[in-house]
Amino acid sequence: MNYIVLDLEWNQSNTGEEPEVEKIPFEIIEIGAIKLNNERNITGEFSQLVKPQVYHEMHGITQGLVHMQMKELEKGRPFPEVAQEFLEWCGEEDYIFCTWGPLDLIELQRNLRFYNMPVLAEKPFAYYDVQKLFSLAFEDKKSRRTLEHAVDTLSIEKDIPFHRAFSDAYYTARVLQLIRDPEILAHYSYDVFHLPNKREEEVRVLFDDYAKYISRGFSDKAALLNDREVMSTKCYYCHRNLKRKVKWFTPNGKHYYAVSYCDNHGFMKAKVRVRKGENGDYYAIKTSKFISEEEAVKIKNKKNDRRHI
Repeated sequence: MNYIVLDLEWNQSNTGEEPEVEKIPFEIIEIGAIKLNNERNITGEFSQLVKPQVYHEMHGITQGLVHMQMKELEKGRPFPEVAQEFLEWCGEEDYIFCTWGPLDLIELQRNLRFYNMPVLAEKPFAYYDVQKLFSLAFEDKKSRRTLEHAVDTLSIEKDIPFHRAFSDAYYTARVLQLIRDPEILAHYSYDVFHLPNKREEEVRVLFDDYAKYISRGFSDKAALLNDREVMSTKCYYCHRNLKRKVKWFTPNGKHYYAVSYCDNHGFMKAKVRVRKGENGDYYAIKTSKFISEEEAVKIKNKKNDRRHI
């Protein structure tokens, strides 16, 4: 399997008045990528400018960050040509996308959709969020640092400038090369630009110390919260429904919590995050994790004066 380490630069509207803003809020202006083989050695490079078709003025933030002039982009080619060349460059051998954070894959797919190009996948797919992996491997597992911070922490030589698509893809690849722990590399992220179409396509994955579930889409939030599978609390080891010690409650209408008890494994916290997909449907990301009795008591105390479902 190959690793396609991807980075994008994009521009946006200066006024927010263009009719295309809702369809393509960020127009890709540069694609950079590094290809790693199964041993994570560099075997290929990709770097192309994209000629703007939607936003013809450089946003001040973009220009200050990437130090690029609009006249430089006029040397590029239209997005459909560059994107098709990039996807062909990725090759026919199995590969996994690797990015610094989740945004690049979202914007790539929005731009593909804008130009009526084939989708990357019709349902969620696994990828490596190297920003998250860096935190799991070298820091506190929760913080999300800048790419330059990771490069400095790992004493990677800074031999090309940051904030261009190719250079950031290169540095992301260098960070990934230094993450060797198989348990860390088992922590895939999932792109949900296209939600599961049916229950059989829903994502269920077990990591070393927690389980994750990504639901299909629902037309309204009430239907989502009334779905038995979404709001179930099953032991991810025993696969049995558990009796809830703390019934579902929400502090903000977006995150829902419950605590159940397994006779074999103890207290289990479940958290449901309600999100809205690109197509307007609601979906849930549910994580389940076994916790101590003390942590269970803290959650029970938080339930006071909270809204129930």
